[in-house]
Amino acid sequence: MSAPPEIPPLVGKALRMSLQRGYVQATRSETGRLLATLAATRTGTIAECGTGCGVGAAWLRSGAPGSTRVITAELDGELAHSVMEMFADDAVEVFHADWTTLAEWAPFSLLFLDASSAKQSSRDEVADLLEPGGMVVLDDFTPSNCWPPLDHGRVDVVRQEWLSDERFTSVDVMVADDTAVVIAVRR
Repeated sequence: MSAPPEIPPLVGKALRMSLQRGYVQATRSETGRLLATLAATRTGTIAECGTGCGVGAAWLRSGAPGSTRVITAELDGELAHSVMEMFADDAVEVFHADWTTLAEWAPFSLLFLDASSAKQSSRDEVADLLEPGGMVVLDDFTPSNCWPPLDHGRVDVVRQEWLSDERFTSVDVMVADDTAVVIAVRR
């Protein structure tokens, strides 16, 4: 049995910042590897809503072709500026801003919705940020093997709506025993 693949150096840098700041929740490696794989298929501009300590953005940058622009928005000013400094030499643009300001740089070929406010926002608002064929990734769902999808015994309305929106071809992917993501591609 072989060891799991190495963590990319940029991701390691972001994980160290996360630990130093006491954040125990960051983009998981399983989700991160999926993000890097999806980013590898993208050109143009990809974006993340909710930078945190930059773990998700680091995974995106680690997978994306060098010519693909990677941007991320973080509402917490002190955190955003710390991540800006950390990524100063790594071709990740960090903005101290609400995620909705990313519209200035749309359309996106990939959009990672990591901030709770972004995940709860209108699908219309998100769809307007994507180019045709662009994809959106939403994480941190509780795995569900039924329809409609459930989360702690209740219908997971956000996931149900993303999976049934006819503007997208969507899939619910379990990335670990305890977490799933939704990937939706704009038709």
